[in-house]
Formats: sequence, structure tokens, C-alpha cells
Amino acid sequence: MNAENPIYTEKTECQDCYKCVRNCPVKAILVRDGSAAVIAEDCLYCGKCTLVCPVGAKKVRDDIDQARALIASGKPVYASVAPSFRSEFADIPEGQLLACIEQLGFAGVSETALGAQEVSAACARILSEGEKKVYISTACPSVVRLVERYYPDQIGNLTDLMSPVQAHGRILRDTFGEDIGVVFFSPCIAKKTETGETIDVSLTFKELRRWLNSESIVVSNDTAAFVPEKAEEGGWYPIDGGMIDGIRQNRQFPDVQFLCVSGVKDIMESIEDIGKIHLDAPVFIEALACEGGCVNGPQVSKRGATVVKRSQILKSTPLPTEEEARNSIRKIEKQFYPEPQAKKPFTSDQIAQALLRIGKVRHVDELNCGGCGYNSCQDFAVAMLEDRAEPAMCVSHLRKLAQNKANALLKTMPSGVVIVDRDLKILECNPRFVDIVGGDASIVYEVNPELAGVYLERLIPFHEVFKQVLQDGNESMVMDIEHNKKVIRLTVFTVEPHHTVGGVLQDVTEPVIQSEKIIQNAREVMKKNLTTVQQIAFLLGENAADSEVLLNSIVQSFSRKGQD
Repeated sequence: MNAENPIYTEKTECQDCYKCVRNCPVKAILVRDGSAAVIAEDCLYCGKCTLVCPVGAKKVRDDIDQARALIASGKPVYASVAPSFRSEFADIPEGQLLACIEQLGFAGVSETALGAQEVSAACARILSEGEKKVYISTACPSVVRLVERYYPDQIGNLTDLMSPVQAHGRILRDTFGEDIGVVFFSPCIAKKTETGETIDVSLTFKELRRWLNSESIVVSNDTAAFVPEKAEEGGWYPIDGGMIDGIRQNRQFPDVQFLCVSGVKDIMESIEDIGKIHLDAPVFIEALACEGGCVNGPQVSKRGATVVKRSQILKSTPLPTEEEARNSIRKIEKQFYPEPQAKKPFTSDQIAQALLRIGKVRHVDELNCGGCGYNSCQDFAVAMLEDRAEPAMCVSHLRKLAQNKANALLKTMPSGVVIVDRDLKILECNPRFVDIVGGDASIVYEVNPELAGVYLERLIPFHEVFKQVLQDGNESMVMDIEHNKKVIRLTVFTVEPHHTVGGVLQDVTEPVIQSEKIIQNAREVMKKNLTTVQQIAFLLGENAADSEVLLNSIVQSFSRKGQD
């Protein structure tokens, strides 16, 4: 674990399924030796990988001890609680929840929505000044990281304002003094990157629950109230469109187009599309990395049910009591700077060479199936050149390799092999099967190599053995069968119960097979008797040694004949 990164991989648990690669909107994943790790400098910390990992190998950094240490320092520490608490803890009355949080050692609990109201007022002022054509909100740190790293040309379109929690930290320090501690609770992982300015520690709702449980704090009749006051329309921020409603609560902007976009992929498409059209009026984009808003953040206890959560937020958030517009009275401006990825360009020849590593020789070989996690084979080739992907991630390439190896093995096997389906139609066989069976099989094989689709009963009279294994679902059946003046050792085995079976045919009348049989029997005799011989060797004297020499000479003799 890297303590500096909010998300990390428990390498021993990663199962190389590449699901995190498929779901990461910016492919900030490095796969090495089959293990997928987060690339910190490219990550948005949207938490998508933590949600989709089937074994929970993607972990979120635990900062509870850091918050405990802050409280233990003796300075007054205040809790800032994101407004999405109303849907996360809908079953706990507000006052009782605040009392539980205070029992952790906090001097008071405050609503982050107070900072949201400050941001709304500042946005209203910026829009009224009308200096830009495009405004992208900065309330979501994942969106800010997206613009800084992947759309640096749009950095000037970000509203130059702190996020709501940073603005709230400013409010708390102005109210209670600069020498206080501030711990933030939210459903967001990316907020862990916003510490250091006005807040000290950022914890998730899951961490809050673990902390309360570890201290054995339970809901009681004790109640507490928000300090320094209760928020109003700022409580709408965790639902998509809530920020826009908060801005409009201050004043109307008939000449501004307001757009709400949630989900990283939709945000990326919107940013790319906005540069392609001519704007007749300013556009304000409320951008939230989580679909539906913060109520569906990566660290909520239950995802989905967006309509229910939205209803809970709207129902429990008090409406503004003042008719006059709010004014931003604090300095919450913030500058953002581009941090573009250091992308190395690759030539078409380099990409073609990378594609050759996964068996993509022609354009038609590029299936673009997405199994590796990338949108196209070309993207995957670039990822390999960047040393963030491995050839083994290509499912079609691995399947082709496995098939080639299986085919090579079948062709070189000294025994005949045939695979049939539930209707006894041949799926695959090797040339040795045709040699042993002979008859019509040899004729058909010249026209149809591998005899694919040919009914087994038309080639051999002992097809009932295959049918019996299919019906019974037995693992295997072994018997000797006379066929065309040969004695065939037939082993029929189940590949997929009641659906697919295979057969191995061995001509035991061949001299080599007979020699091998004698060798096998001699070795079995040696194995069974060696212990006894050793135990009574002192009684038998030279007879024991003579027995072992005799058996060894038989094995060696027939082994040499087999080699000849």
C-alpha cells in the first residue's frame, strides 16, 4: 500500500480479471505480472474500480487513525458533514446522528452545505460578470482532476472557486478560529485529495460507520444541533441539478444555458462536444463524476435508488427563509493549473509491431472485443507500448494460442483422439484416429479434415460406448474392442457432462504398444515388490538382487526395442 494514494491494490487478492481496466473511464490502470495497480498521477479517484472489483482488491486508504490523532492533539476539532448524509443515514433522526458523531470527540458538527451556499453565491456573481462563454463547476474534485490532466486546454473554463467543503472549512475557521481541526465526512474518495488547505482529514461515510462501531457508539435519545447554524438550499448539492438550483435561488440568468452532466464518460463527451459548437450564450456545466450525484458516491452503503435518495434530499432540506439573494462574503477563489499527461507519441509502425505481439497481422484481426479493457486493439497496442498493459490481457490471442497448442498436441499424439457432441457428431479428431479406425473414415477425411460434423456412428460400430458415457455422465470408461483385426484400447471420458465426450483409441496389437505394456507391467511388479525385497533381503541374499536385475533387464530390453 502507498499511504499517499487514496486508492490502492491489494496485490495478493487481484485475480487479473481486468474489470477495473474495462470500467476505468481514463484507463489509469497498470497491469504487470497479471496484477492491476492504480496509476496515481492519472487517477481521478472516482472510485469506479473499487465498486467493480469482484474480489475487493481495490482498497480505499483508511484515515481514521489520522482523525483520532487530530482529536487527541487537544485542539478543538469540528466535523463537516456532507449534505448527502440525509440519504445515507435516512433511518437515523438528524439530531441523534449528530450526537453520535460528537461522542467521537468533536467540539461540534457542522453542515458542509454552508460552504455550498457560499459557492452558489460566488458562482452567481461570476455568471453576472459574464466574462466567459463556458463555465465548468469545481465542486467535484474528480472533475477538476479530469480537466487538469486530460483536458488542459479547458482549464480556463473552470470556475475559479474552492469546492464546498474547502469553502466550509474557511467558514469554520473564520467562526471558531484558525487553530482548529476540521474533519470531513462524505461518500467521496476524491475528497481525500482536497485536504491541506482548509480541512485536515477527509473520511468516507464507510469510515464513519466503522469508527462509530469501533467505539461502540449507538443511537440513543441524545440529540445535538448543527453549528454555527443550519444550512438551507446548499443541501441540494448532492443530487444532480442541485447546484444549479442553488445558483438560481440567488438570482435568475435568462441568458445563461445551465447543463447538468453526471458520470465521467458523459462529462468527457460534453467537454469534447462543447468545443465543436458555436455558443450564442454562456453555458454553465454542473459536472458530477458520480451518476445521479453524490448520493451515489463510491462510499455510500447502498448504491442506486436514485429517485428515492433524491426525494429524501429534497424532502429534508429546508427552503431558504430569506428572499434576498445571498452574497459571497468570504475569499474562496482558487486557481487551477494544467497538469497534462506526459504522453509519448508512437508511430504507426510501432503500433503495428505491438499488434503483432498479440497475433494481429491484418486489420481484420483486430476484433476490438474489449476483453482486455480497452476500447480497441489499437488503444491496447498503445497501452502495451506505454508499458501499462501485457499481451496476456488479449483474450482472443490467448484463445488462439491455446487452440494452436491443442491442435499441435492432437496431431502428434501416438493415440487416436476424437471429440463428439451430444448427438455424436464429431467436433474434432486427429489423423491417428483415422489411421486406427480406417474404412470410411479415411475416405471422408480426405474431403473433410478433422471430420467436423460427421456422425460417429457412420465410422465405427462401437459408438454406443460414447452414447452410454453421454447418458450416464460418467467420468470415463475403459475397454478393449476388436476392430479391423486390431485390439483397440478405448477410453471414453466426459468433457462436459451430458453434452460433450472424448475418446482415446490405442492399438494395443502394435509391437511398440506391446513393449510398452510389458515395460509398464514390469515396473508395476518392481514397485509392488521392492519394499518386500528390501525387508527380506538379508534372508534371500543374492536371490533378491537377481530378481531386481532380471526385472530391470526386461524393462531396458523392451525400452531399446521401442526406441529402435
